[in-house]
Amino acid sequence: MDLRIFTEPQQGATYDDLLAVARAAEDLGYDAFFRSDHYLHMSGDGAPGPTDAWTTLAGLARETSRIRLGTLVSSATFRLPGPLAVTVADVDRMSGGRVELGLGAGWFAAEHAAFGIPFPPLKERFDRLEEQLAVITGMWSAPAGSTYEHDGSHYPVSGSPALVRPVQEGGVPVIVGGGGKRRTPSLAARYATEFNAPFSSPEETGVLFERVDAVCEEHGRDPLSLVHSAAQVLCVGRDDAAVRRRAEAIGRDPRELREHGLAGTPDEVRERLGRLAEAGASRVYLQVLDLADLDHLADAHAALTG
Repeated sequence: MDLRIFTEPQQGATYDDLLAVARAAEDLGYDAFFRSDHYLHMSGDGAPGPTDAWTTLAGLARETSRIRLGTLVSSATFRLPGPLAVTVADVDRMSGGRVELGLGAGWFAAEHAAFGIPFPPLKERFDRLEEQLAVITGMWSAPAGSTYEHDGSHYPVSGSPALVRPVQEGGVPVIVGGGGKRRTPSLAARYATEFNAPFSSPEETGVLFERVDAVCEEHGRDPLSLVHSAAQVLCVGRDDAAVRRRAEAIGRDPRELREHGLAGTPDEVRERLGRLAEAGASRVYLQVLDLADLDHLADAHAALTG
């Protein structure tokens, strides 16, 4: 099982905080360090303030050597597709080919209002996401010596030189996820390397995977060519007291976490991880909310790989 650390820096974290977690994840043997792409906190006061996802990932690209790096997920409303394609390709080169791009339609209306970002209706956001996926992957894969063109209603592109080149052959891996019944699976089948089932039970995760597999087959794509992943909040303790202490530190109820997340004692989390694997997940993003508790990463790695 591919185990990845996933952070939420908008809740209050500096670049140095993220660097400490990324280095700990690398030293402990995790496969990747990912972060959300948000500017506004969802609880608390968000101090010391937001950081930009791709700015921090560029820094981490130069200060780590092995782990993969990416977003879960960037919002298509935040950036224009051409500049985003250039930025992600730049960070990929800076990392030596270790970057992945999670991209979604955007959902947090208050965040858009707080930072002056337009927030169109849901259908338009998905229309824009679809065009962004087409433009970004098209720019990365345009043959050398050609120009890239896109006749889109939101992001028309004309005469773009085929110079936006990530290190990774075929372009940076793209992650699409969510619980949508038709459009999200279709976008994953057409553009993504990975489909992510976020914060769902093992049973619900299996349903989401079955749905995207069926859509892959409709599009003539082998479902086995699409990585199936899950995201789960992490709260592991060596005993019940440690689980309770870590749950309280992030303002969550231990019983609720055990029901809805990857939480509990080592035996409990291994059992749930096994159920996610049975549902089809080959990769799990472990959402770490207390970035000061680096011992949590060590305890979780021992529990999940022991």
